[in-house]
Amino acid sequence: MRVQRLVATCASVALAGSMSVTSTAQAAAPAFAPTSFAPVTFSKYVALGDSYSSAPLVPLPDILSLGCLRSANNYPKQLAAQLRVTSFADVSCGGADTTNMTQPQATPLGTFPPQLDALRSDTDLVTVGIGGNDFGVFGDVTGTCPGLRAADPAGSPCKKHFTVDGVDTLATKIVQTQARITEVVKGIKLRSPRATVVLVGYPKIAPEKGVCPSILPFSDGDYAYLYSVEQKLNQAVEGAAKAGGAVYVDTFGPSTGHDACAPDGEAWIQGKDINLLRALNYHPRYEGQAAVASLTYKKLTGNKETVTPAEQAQWASEAREVSRKAAKTKSNPATKAYLDRLRTSAQR
Repeated sequence: MRVQRLVATCASVALAGSMSVTSTAQAAAPAFAPTSFAPVTFSKYVALGDSYSSAPLVPLPDILSLGCLRSANNYPKQLAAQLRVTSFADVSCGGADTTNMTQPQATPLGTFPPQLDALRSDTDLVTVGIGGNDFGVFGDVTGTCPGLRAADPAGSPCKKHFTVDGVDTLATKIVQTQARITEVVKGIKLRSPRATVVLVGYPKIAPEKGVCPSILPFSDGDYAYLYSVEQKLNQAVEGAAKAGGAVYVDTFGPSTGHDACAPDGEAWIQGKDINLLRALNYHPRYEGQAAVASLTYKKLTGNKETVTPAEQAQWASEAREVSRKAAKTKSNPATKAYLDRLRTSAQR
């Protein structure tokens, strides 16, 4: 996911808008917090991952970690609040891949240490959302495929582009990614042997059926290809969980009907257009982050991993509220100028 070009201007936006947040799990609770909690079973939680965990542009920004484009309302923070953990570290970072679990990650606002450095011997819960950036899979799809639509809007030029001598090159990369994720799980268990390790899958970007080129500018025949790439990636994450003895949280299945083509209020994923008050393009919105937190919470507490219409309506209401708060900063002329710079930078 291409997120690092946004970092410097995101910093300006956050500082100009004076959006203050705290690092405690309690302060990161959703706008409409759940009224009841399961008994606390985890106390020391560390969240690892890429931009699908850090949630770039989901209001409001965590100004203590702008280099990683972390949101104060990403799913790790919501989950920490729901579990009421006593110790919480969110080191997810936009642009991360599996190598950044054990190696530093450079951003325009500085270099961040390896994510596994946040683990301790007494850490008892670790969530990991990683794999989409390995070998550039997501970036290749979103960066290449929309540009191929004009020449063949009804065909499958994206699939053809990534198929070489009859071999799907992205599928080959995803097989290699599974092995990398398996090694990440091993590394976590070496550092935190008591921890429950949770591998979180990726929600659907494309619908299983139908097209919406004004939102996802892919050729009609490539929707199925995008869907298959996402499906294979999630199968790789699940396979790594099984191989490493980790828990897998399926967000792909439950996100049916909540892909980028879904109506506003139902969609978990932002389409091709960057929305400074909602999410980075091709990334989860607030609703998607709330859903992942809920699904993970249910998995950990033994509840059925489904999404009800009432829950979706609640998340849509929360999303409107956090966007409203973020929009207040636009009345500041300096902030508006920074937002314009951010939009220009992000769309290059």
